[in-house]
Amino acid sequence: MDNEKPEPRVGQFVKWHDPTGVEHDALVTAVWNPLLVNLVVVSKDTAKIDQYGRQIERQTSSSHKSCYQAHGFYWRFSHEEPNQYTPPLER
Repeated sequence: MDNEKPEPRVGQFVKWHDPTGVEHDALVTAVWNPLLVNLVVVSKDTAKIDQYGRQIERQTSSSHKSCYQAHGFYWRFSHEEPNQYTPPLER
């Protein structure tokens, strides 16, 4: 594999990490640049059901994991490792 990073494309499966770091399966719905996308995620809340099945949630202007050091609120390709959780420093 060459050194170039793959670019996301509409319809591609990726992983979304919510603000608490929980991983969700996601689908790319728009690509603004190689590191910024819109996503659709199936809700993990089993109570969120309608006549079509489990409801979806949208994440807009989501940044790639390389833009953040935090363990949540980013997307990544499924072959990439997630950002590691680093507990806050004690004062």
